[in-house]
Amino acid sequence: MATRLQFENSCEIGVFSKLTNAYCLVAIGGSENFYSMFESELADVIPVVKTSIGGTRIIGRLCAGEDIVDSCSCFFLCCIDSSLYKFQDDHLNIFVGNKNGLLLPHTTTDQELQHLRNSLPDQVVVQRIDERLSALGNCIACNDHVALTHTDLDRETEEMIADVLGVEVFRQTIAGNILVGSYCSFSNRGGLVHPHTSIEDLDELSTLLQVPLVAGTVNRGSEVIAAGLTVNDWTAFCGSDTTATELSVIENVFKLREAQPSAIVDEMRKSLIDSYV
Repeated sequence: MATRLQFENSCEIGVFSKLTNAYCLVAIGGSENFYSMFESELADVIPVVKTSIGGTRIIGRLCAGEDIVDSCSCFFLCCIDSSLYKFQDDHLNIFVGNKNGLLLPHTTTDQELQHLRNSLPDQVVVQRIDERLSALGNCIACNDHVALTHTDLDRETEEMIADVLGVEVFRQTIAGNILVGSYCSFSNRGGLVHPHTSIEDLDELSTLLQVPLVAGTVNRGSEVIAAGLTVNDWTAFCGSDTTATELSVIENVFKLREAQPSAIVDEMRKSLIDSYV
């Protein structure tokens, strides 16, 4: 099932949390109610780890050739190929991961890196990466098998994504947007993409990912899917503004009503054992 919640007064819970089939990361400094929602759903199955990245609670979503922060503004400006993109700071996502690994931006401190390596399962590879588009979660979307990436990502980064996350990598756009990590969210069972994605693009993306996709929104019409939603193969968390209709679409496309976490995790463990034999 999908659970609605918020972080402090923000419905962009995808910015303050990251859910995979092997672990869940949540930002430090939230309310006990926020953490208890994750722990009640996940604690018996996967670890729920509180962390910061680069000293900030925003462990979520903005892609930038250069990140320029104005302390008097709630916006980040991003210049790529002479185009100016403007995002609210609650749409940032600065790392990306799946059951196999976790990629962190160069701003991650040594202490944060060690904390994550100590807290996550042994099979999860945690790697800091030196990529100029440092908000990795805005530039990369992935499940356990396939990753879609920003078209301007460095070749070395692409190779590291394939190696650390164990995925096949495709450079793509979503409804003409280069920030693929912001405008879609998908698991191994289904995916939600920008509402303006054409039928042709949906078919192409579904073929690449090998999962069913639908175009939709979260948080009462927000197109920034990944800022308002975090999902794995058996559960999802979305912003408290998400409507009943949006929630129904999420539960249907990700097949959450029929998902059994214990069976999925048992299968993951079995495949992990097989890989070591």
